[in-house]
Amino acid sequence: MSITLVSWNVNGLRSALKKGFEDAFQTLDADYFCLQETKMQPGQAEINAPSYHVFWNSAVKKGYAGTAIFAKREPINVTNGIGIAEFDHEGRVITLEAEPFYLVTCYTPNAQDELRRLAYRLEWEEAFRAYLHTLDAKKPVILCGDLNVCHKEIDIKNARANVRHAGFTAEEREKMTLLLDSGFVDTYRHLYPDKTGAYTWWSYFGNARERNTGWRLDYFIVSERLREMIVSADIHADVYGSDHCPVGVTLAL
Repeated sequence: MSITLVSWNVNGLRSALKKGFEDAFQTLDADYFCLQETKMQPGQAEINAPSYHVFWNSAVKKGYAGTAIFAKREPINVTNGIGIAEFDHEGRVITLEAEPFYLVTCYTPNAQDELRRLAYRLEWEEAFRAYLHTLDAKKPVILCGDLNVCHKEIDIKNARANVRHAGFTAEEREKMTLLLDSGFVDTYRHLYPDKTGAYTWWSYFGNARERNTGWRLDYFIVSERLREMIVSADIHADVYGSDHCPVGVTLAL
């Protein structure tokens, strides 16, 4: 069985719907389509997706964060959050259980300007990695989303200038290393270990996207035992509608 999955931080789904979201959604035609930063409550937008089961996790704070999963196959179970109250009020995680795997979509907390939320972010990383290992002990995990970190210098245009900026601190990068070293695979770097200029987020300022001055913040990460099942990994940089572009993966399960 081959499945295609897409993940996209839409930076406000209601806004993205005015910028061609549905065309991209139909064209990419994924078996599972995951969204981050939906910034809405269920019912605040209408999406033409009759072939999908739709699941939402919205933040308590309206217009903030939030995630969603669109699934062509009816899941066994769907849960929101990671079971820790201090991390579960911002709508950042949905876990869908299918027969052969868990699919987890995640919008990782941003360390923010002046790194004022870095401590919270690092606590989140520890709790979230433990949560993934709990799932992985039962069946393989497919993790996707805006993980708000450029893991290596190759994943960012201007590494030296961004060393202590949110998303490229040594602390955040080390947490990604710990995750990958503990039994998970970055699908894109598995297939393209040396590819440069592969970014998924660009600032709205300074014509950053036109100049491809970007960051790779969006990932598909899978359990080690799915490594040989990775057929393709894609960055859809030609798809607009957000400051992020969609990313995708195809797996032969």
